[in-house]
Amino acid sequence: MPPGRCLALRAPGAVWVTSWPFAEYVQHDWAGAWVNSIFRKEGDGLASEMIRRAVAHTRDRWPAVPPLGMVSFVDATKVRHKRDPGRCYRKAGFRHAGFTRAGLYVFQMLEEDMPDAEPVPGSQASLFDLEAS
Repeated sequence: MPPGRCLALRAPGAVWVTSWPFAEYVQHDWAGAWVNSIFRKEGDGLASEMIRRAVAHTRDRWPAVPPLGMVSFVDATKVRHKRDPGRCYRKAGFRHAGFTRAGLYVFQMLEEDMPDAEPVPGSQASLFDLEAS
């Protein structure tokens, strides 16, 4: 993960990481946004629903949503061929926001499109909260 904060979530057959990189280390046009650094689903369930729940859990961890919301980058050459790259993100409420300089699709979800905050079931508070203030 890049320097900053991160939230890792796992479920049977799935993993998600939201990172909140320190803006000075970001080299794309969405500096300051939360970034979905990893999403992998190999089990049952709809990917779009998993994405929405992960965003809700992120909002619970970090209640102040950054002005640029959350972004995810999709390399169309590295995903199973589909009619439109990022389909599960679109179904979850993300919008295509452009491309990175390297040609990755950028999908963005602004605060008004995000689900309400939802705590992670069975989670507990961290012993040490190292989040930068």
